[in-house]
Order: sequence, then structure tokens, then C-alpha cells
Amino acid sequence: MKNRAQIRFLPDGRRLHLHDGPIDIVLEAFGPPTGIEAAYRAAADRFVTVLDELCAELPNLRTPAGLRAPQTHGPVAQRMEAAVAPYADRWFITPMAAVAGAVSEEILAAMTSAAHLDRAYVNDGGDIALYLERGHFVAGMIDNPDGGSLFGSALLEATQPVRGIATSGWRGRSFSLGIADAVTVLADRAAMADAAATIIANAVDLPGHPSISRIPARELAPDNDLGDRLVTQRVGPLKSHDVDQALTAGVTTATTLLTEGLIRAAALHLWGQTRMVGGLLQLSAQEGTSGDRGLMHA
Repeated sequence: MKNRAQIRFLPDGRRLHLHDGPIDIVLEAFGPPTGIEAAYRAAADRFVTVLDELCAELPNLRTPAGLRAPQTHGPVAQRMEAAVAPYADRWFITPMAAVAGAVSEEILAAMTSAAHLDRAYVNDGGDIALYLERGHFVAGMIDNPDGGSLFGSALLEATQPVRGIATSGWRGRSFSLGIADAVTVLADRAAMADAAATIIANAVDLPGHPSISRIPARELAPDNDLGDRLVTQRVGPLKSHDVDQALTAGVTTATTLLTEGLIRAAALHLWGQTRMVGGLLQLSAQEGTSGDRGLMHA
């Protein structure tokens, strides 16, 4: 177990890289050197058992929310279940929709329990848990997680409630039922943002459109949590009114979640067009990274 996990510093000597199977984390802490060292040690110690804990509960975590009473036991699994519970009565969702955000939260909790820090972030493949005692972070939004371009940013202050960022879309590492290139969500916690981003990205859609190719999720990954549901594999050229229709559907869902207090803001991106819901986000890639700012690509 411990031999399988890979833990190393990135070339800059500041950020720690944690990798184990599908979990791929980059984290950074700010504060006294002794505190940073203690936080990194705590993160590494906690990380080596996370994947095995999740694998032990996979059958429950792959079951749609609302079809059974909560049965999870581990802290990460319980974070996942709590994050998807608000959606169980209205949409299809499983706790797996919040896995990356929940893992980020768990590692960050280990860090902040071990040391007093000024700031810290844990980025699990674009789903980010934040700690902000003072100062701020700048979060960047990209339109494609596999090397896309920056289309917007958010300045996150310690006085704001946002402590979680997540992005979902059909180009991401997880399957999507919708066609959004990227939906970035700001929420009070990372697992909350992760679940909400999934719901909103699924809502950005054009059912039956000939430019969209889909395939049953089971054909791509037989043991995934989506079963025979059709997941997006290609989004061809769309007319402007098609893009507008799909984004409007996503905005309707995002606005509902904002009204219910499940998110603080969202940016929906499709074929070069972006819609914003809530404050805190802006269509600008020009935020600086000088001084003690941290630029995180959500």
C-alpha cells in the first residue's frame, strides 16, 4: 500500500505531488517553514491509505444517491455521500461524483490539523480544497483539462466563504452526460463544488443533436457508476443558437443551485462562449501571479 503511492516534490521545491492510481494531487502550503514541513508530512501520511479505503466501499459509492440509506464508513466516503445527498430526489448522481473534491478536503484537513498555516490548497485533478486564514488565491479556469486555454479567473479572499473549486465537462477525466467543455463551480467545500459541477455540466446539453456522439458508459468502463447511460464522446461544430440553448439549460440549473445555497458561483463554457452565474468569477486571464499569490487552474 505505502510502496504503491508516489510522493515527491515538484521541481520548484514548493509543491508536493501525491499519486496513487486515479488520485493525482498537487498541494502547497504557506506559513512558517516548520508548519509547512509538518503539514506536508501529515498529507503524505494520510494519503497512503485513502485509495484502499475508497476501494473497500466502492459498491456503495457507485450506487445512485437516494436508493438506499447511507452506509458508508470512512471519512472520505462520508464526505462524498453528504455532498450528493441534496440532488438525490431530482437528478441521477452517485457519491462518485464528489470523489476528487472529498479526497482534496481530507488531505487538507490532515494538513491543517498538523500545523497552523496561513494558506493552503490541495488540487486533485482540478478539484481543489482551500484553506485561507489570511490573504487570497487566484484561481484560473481552463476550457480543456488536457491542455486547454485560460478563459477566466476568480480572486478568492479569506473573508469570502468559498473553500472549494471544481470543474466538470465532457473533455475531463470523468464521464459526462452533457456537452459542456467546462463548468467551473465555487462552493463552500470542495466536495460540494465537485457534485454541483457534475450536475450543471450534465444539464448543458442538446439531446439528440446530430453533432454529438455518445456511447454507453459501460462500454468504456464496465465497472463504472453510470452503467448503460450515454456519455459524451465528441461534440462537433454547433451553431450559435445551439450553443446558446445548451448553455441556457445549464444556467437554469446553476441558478437553482445558487438560490438553494449549494454553490457560490459558476462559469459554463461551450464552444468559445461562457455564461456566468453568481459573482466572484470574471472573464479575464490577466490576473497576475506576483508576490505571494497562488494561481490554481480549476
